[in-house]
Amino acid sequence: MSSSPLYFDHNATTLLRPAAAAAMTAAMGPALNASSIHQVGRAARQKLEDAREQVAAGLGCRHADITFTSGGTEANNMVLAAFQKHIISAIEHEAVRAACPNATIIGVDEAGIIDLAALEAALQAVPQDEKSSVIVSIMAANNETGVIQPLAEIGRLCAAHQVAFHSDMVQALGKMPLDLTLEGLSFASFSAHKIGGPSGVGALWIKPGLQLPSLLVGGGQEQGRRAGTENTLGIIGFGAAMAEASSALSQFQEMAAWRDECEAAILRALPDCQILGQAAPRLPNTISLYFPKMTSSIALMALDLKGICLSSGSACSSGKVKDSHVITAMGKAPLASHVLRISGGWTTEKADFTDLVKALEAL
Repeated sequence: MSSSPLYFDHNATTLLRPAAAAAMTAAMGPALNASSIHQVGRAARQKLEDAREQVAAGLGCRHADITFTSGGTEANNMVLAAFQKHIISAIEHEAVRAACPNATIIGVDEAGIIDLAALEAALQAVPQDEKSSVIVSIMAANNETGVIQPLAEIGRLCAAHQVAFHSDMVQALGKMPLDLTLEGLSFASFSAHKIGGPSGVGALWIKPGLQLPSLLVGGGQEQGRRAGTENTLGIIGFGAAMAEASSALSQFQEMAAWRDECEAAILRALPDCQILGQAAPRLPNTISLYFPKMTSSIALMALDLKGICLSSGSACSSGKVKDSHVITAMGKAPLASHVLRISGGWTTEKADFTDLVKALEAL
């Protein structure tokens, strides 16, 4: 194992891609306020719009449908704040859960897949005169387990019942093909730092013809959708990262085989372990590992001492760990304090998985 840390926490944040760093470095120096009408401002505007084109090209949508935000959290909040009633799954990210604390919660099965029958029942219960005030928000892929949700089926249900449909696609971006033309899909959220762009910048896709009130007021930036001077430097990095990530999806397809081999090796060496969500379609880079030998907190510290960076299946905030609502929703609450999240990224190599297995065996 090399002396540098073995990083398996890419679902938290991934490393900055050289192309993004280079694009941002090249843009440093001149003033970057894209709202200014003089030649310096116009140059900044051109750089920003070029980046918007890169993001839109990676998503297969029109550049006019992309609104830049400070990240996935703001993009989620921007959508959810525009609706009075919310229907979400039990495994949504805290950025969604906290934004609609009174939401109707739809459960998932033990593999982490949403209960479509329960979703349909919730939609059938919406009175006709309230449909325009209701939104369904279901993530594309879970950040803890990697489990992919059936967005096509969800979209068809939402279309049939005439309610808006938002998907938090932050974790899926750059790891699997995404289709914004799905029937019923109205809004989708993204974040740069999950694909090798900088932190502090994200995007919201808004279906053509739909409107949202600005969550932030004070200016007419982003076609009036999001007030405040754009983070032009970050957006430039986002665009460069998107261009590279979009052309490297095959890397993650290859990683799925490495991930499967790693899981098989772990279960051979440590048969008391379990892979959570293994029966469902998953992101190719993610393993949610039940590790009964020690609690996740202790295991993470032990692995950190060996130069291996992982996270737990729990939600961490300010250094505090609480049991994962995702694992609990899957009916596996007794396992929650022993779950490790292993997530590869664009810098991960096959040998890294082999080294990880050896380290887990040695604990």
